[in-house]
Amino acid sequence: MLQLDYRDRQPLYLQIAENFRRQILSGIMQVGEKLPSVRELSSELSINPNTIQRAYRDLETEGWILSVPGKGSFVAENDHGIHRRQELLEQLGELVTELNNLGLGHEEIIQFIQKGECNHA
Repeated sequence: MLQLDYRDRQPLYLQIAENFRRQILSGIMQVGEKLPSVRELSSELSINPNTIQRAYRDLETEGWILSVPGKGSFVAENDHGIHRRQELLEQLGELVTELNNLGLGHEEIIQFIQKGECNHA
């Protein structure tokens, strides 16, 4: 479910939170879906429960999840995905404009994306 890099300098709680954000944004986790309990995830990942709790606390503070005492943590209804998509589309628009200014046409850009070459740059 979650992928952690134990050699990464980024703290584990931040990696956990980022994994959940990605799953929520991509639609893998849906609004209302229950997250694993702190104890379950701690056992699954073999890490300290306080690390999981900190990640969950950060996600709740940011509005990604909602904790219900005695029931667990659930994906909250939010518009993070809408805002993130809008940010990315604005960035894409800026990149396309810059590429156009450098002489690339829209068709060349589309072909580049369709070939998947942007993953290899």
